[in-house]
Amino acid sequence: MPALPYIRLWVLMLLSCILCLPLRSQDKTISTGTVATASSGPKKHKIMIVPFENRMYLSEIDFQINKESKLSARQIKSLMRDGMNEQLYRKLKPRMGVVDLLEDTVKTKKDLEDIYRFLSYQYQKVPNQEHYKAPEKEKQQKAIEKGQLNVESNSDARFMNAKIKSASLVPYLYGKYKTDLYLFVNELDIKALNGPAADMNTNAARKIVLHYTVYTYDAKEINSGIAEVDLPPSVNNPNKIINSYFSQLADLIAARIDKALLSVK
Repeated sequence: MPALPYIRLWVLMLLSCILCLPLRSQDKTISTGTVATASSGPKKHKIMIVPFENRMYLSEIDFQINKESKLSARQIKSLMRDGMNEQLYRKLKPRMGVVDLLEDTVKTKKDLEDIYRFLSYQYQKVPNQEHYKAPEKEKQQKAIEKGQLNVESNSDARFMNAKIKSASLVPYLYGKYKTDLYLFVNELDIKALNGPAADMNTNAARKIVLHYTVYTYDAKEINSGIAEVDLPPSVNNPNKIINSYFSQLADLIAARIDKALLSVK
């Protein structure tokens, strides 16, 4: 009998510990609530770089590049295509995950062919990057003058914009590559500003123009337009063009993507 009070005391202590457990668990959940909030902050994006089609390389200085490098027209085009994607990869990689469809063409060839098959291109007004708004399809203004049908001309600057024709394309790419952003390199122009004949003139002013479009995984166009850089008449080495001038274009596009993502809800 004398041991009974001790047994009762032990039972009470045990019940007390059991009752405290839910409180401690609840307290732990509350105390780690801020950690859970932090981990659910802005996710890191992953972008796919889609290179331009071979037919979308338009250069007026390949004669001079060939003269210095001895590369054929086909080799120059391939080098420029790879080089543009490489520079975009380098500039975007520190910001987000990147999938370059030219990195392993054995694995990506079929997907790249499908992407091109489901793309269309439209010449549209170059957007104002300060107050970006995705360009809309324009209606041609027609008028009858002196019995003749005239189509109103428009001198606004235009760029080659990419439009996705298949509703299933982006969901497929998102499911396979886990990319939520898509950078389409639509066209690369290297222009001799005094006209094609200036291709033979080593003092002719030149410009590199890149046409591009950026879509989200839900097919929203968040940025598009052209990026431009002047190319000195003396620069005809393809590696220097890529490393010094394509890199400037990539810097500009990466900065525009950063800005666009700030406004994406």
